[in-house]
Amino acid sequence: MALGVRLLLLLALWTLAVPARSLREAGDGGWRRPGQGAPAAVAEEERCTVERRADLSYAEFVQRYAFSRPVILQGLTDNSRFRDLCSRQRLLALFGDSVVRLSTANTYSYQKVDLPFQEYVEQMLHPQDPFSMGNDTLYFFGDNNFTEWASLFRHYSPPPFSLLGTIPAYSFGIAGAGSGVPFHWHGPGFSEVIYGRKRWFLYPPAKTPEFHPNKTTLAWLRDTYPALALSARPLECTIHAGEVLYFPDRWWHATLNLDTSVFISTFLS
Repeated sequence: MALGVRLLLLLALWTLAVPARSLREAGDGGWRRPGQGAPAAVAEEERCTVERRADLSYAEFVQRYAFSRPVILQGLTDNSRFRDLCSRQRLLALFGDSVVRLSTANTYSYQKVDLPFQEYVEQMLHPQDPFSMGNDTLYFFGDNNFTEWASLFRHYSPPPFSLLGTIPAYSFGIAGAGSGVPFHWHGPGFSEVIYGRKRWFLYPPAKTPEFHPNKTTLAWLRDTYPALALSARPLECTIHAGEVLYFPDRWWHATLNLDTSVFISTFLS
């Protein structure tokens, strides 16, 4: 039987066997494991400085945000079905034997490592060591096999906004508390948290942040952030499950997972 057909059958069996409500009630999808506390430095910001919008039209999105500043979108799509399918138990059942590609958690993601998804989840998905360097930290984000994971991605509803001349591309990830990617930039996109919380730090293109490309975001938050003048601090906010952050083209950004987090980005390239 073809792999794609087998995955679809497994997906259907899970739908019948496990009520969706029971997974939603769990809250964290089973990703928060006993005894896995987050590093002490991991916390939400004192004040979110990115605007949240629950009633945004496409015309206003283009006029006010698409080319000028980030915004947090609420209530535009219903991804509860996708969220149910992203529980720890379901993903391991469907994709445990699939090989995933990990990247190092530094600005340029120099190194790539391939290993079974189950091995990553059970052996490597732990809170970030505050003193590890970025090139010593492996992170599952991007580099997805879209053919192998198509049975999952077809249930995702991306934000309904697009930009003229761009093509959307998904990037799916799962990472432990305290992990993240240090400052970098690329084209515009959306990032949605499925489980957990993700703290974002953003600077406009003309304002290069002070950072070391091989230090983790957690180390930057501990060593550099406290010394920044208020005028030199980034826009920042913590994105919760079900929220979507939009970031414009070439905006510097760094991320920090406050919990074990599942997330998906839609890059407009």
